[in-house]
Amino acid sequence: MTDREQLQEWIDQSENIVFFGGAGVSTESGIKDFRSVDGLYHQKYDYPPETILSHSFFMDRPEEFYRFYRSKMLCPDARPNAAHFKLAQLERAGKLKAVVTQNIDSLHQKAGSRVVYELHGSTARNYCMKCRHFYGEDFIARSEGVPRCPVCGGIVKPDVVLYEESLDQETVEASVLAIGRANMLIVGGTSLTVYPAAGLLQFYRGSRLVLINRDATPYDGRADLVIHDSIGKVLGSVRVAGDPA
Repeated sequence: MTDREQLQEWIDQSENIVFFGGAGVSTESGIKDFRSVDGLYHQKYDYPPETILSHSFFMDRPEEFYRFYRSKMLCPDARPNAAHFKLAQLERAGKLKAVVTQNIDSLHQKAGSRVVYELHGSTARNYCMKCRHFYGEDFIARSEGVPRCPVCGGIVKPDVVLYEESLDQETVEASVLAIGRANMLIVGGTSLTVYPAAGLLQFYRGSRLVLINRDATPYDGRADLVIHDSIGKVLGSVRVAGDPA
């Protein structure tokens, strides 16, 4: 039995699948990641991206933060790829119970997924730091300089987790619960080197841990099935029975 056939058999047999994904899922939609050779960490800026995308930099130099954020973090033209659509299809078929993602682009929701836990937040949500009024991604994209709330004049901040900030506890707890209950965990498009997010895998107690990633990860030796290939190509070839769509 090939690795692809094994994956298909396990998906056919499983009714409580959780998907845990990272930047590699979004790069196939044309979104740059941080750590690849041509990612943001290897491009030249006045400050390192991890400095610009920190809480202290946002508070001290909001104009420079937003100049970088608008040009590099907003991807309004990005569209879901085969992996996003297949996961949404698996959810509709009643097999996939949740997507846990490190990405902030909301492409899973655009593909039709309903239960999505965004560990690092989303560019689609932005809130006034003063009155807590929420705004969409287009509000930030259309604004100039430091975006201000039309209601009270407060600074509008992206609802993403910056460096020096903690993950949202409710999102983490929901992710832990979903992973702990899963009888199959598919991990895709992630190097599993970003913590604390990668640490959530320790809560999986099943015997069908599948890793799909172009490159090797620290968890390859612990997985029950490892496929080194494109996440879109692998998931895109999965057949889903019982999907009403």
